Amino acid sequence: MEVLAEKEAEEFLENKGFPVAKRVFASNYKDCLKAAKKIGFPIALKIVSKKILHKSDVHGVKLDIKNNEELKKAFDELKKIKYFEGVLVQEYLDGRFIITGLKKDPTFGHVIAFGVGGIFTEIIKDVVFRVCPISKKDAIEMIKEIKAYKILEGTRGEKPVNFYSLLRVLLALSELSKKYENIEELDINPLIVNEKNAKIVDARIVFT
Repeated sequence: MEVLAEKEAEEFLENKGFPVAKRVFASNYKDCLKAAKKIGFPIALKIVSKKILHKSDVHGVKLDIKNNEELKKAFDELKKIKYFEGVLVQEYLDGRFIITGLKKDPTFGHVIAFGVGGIFTEIIKDVVFRVCPISKKDAIEMIKEIKAYKILEGTRGEKPVNFYSLLRVLLALSELSKKYENIEELDINPLIVNEKNAKIVDARIVFT
């Protein structure tokens, strides 16, 4: 069994044509500052460690960092965390949090998931499933089936999200399941979607 943590999983997905947020790995503050200037503030900073499964459990994510001073403070805090290997300097994105991915079922084969993402996924449990492969019609139905669909449509003056970008990700995952039957699990959480596009912000893949 091979596990790809965030850094490697995002590289794998980006190579397959998936939309992934801009990010740079940095093992020290000098490289971190250089990466932040290259990407441009605001940015997010995330701990990189093969031994940490859920970054939020160890306070390993710092969001909406607006300047050098905030960056230094965030980096120093992350560096104190046990098993620190470095940080991912990532563009900070605004939008709705989505969870999506694949899971290998012993009976049905690959199953695709779509729902409300972020740190409250397991509490809200607003997720729907389909057996792969899926059609465009299936993907549209999945998006419309979640309880949070009205939020994606735009409520109280909020702009609707870019549904086309969500469809593209779902259909690309379905295609990926055909080419990589050895994917045991593929988790994308979150995929951040707004009125412009959808981008993968965190991912993990398990191969058998």
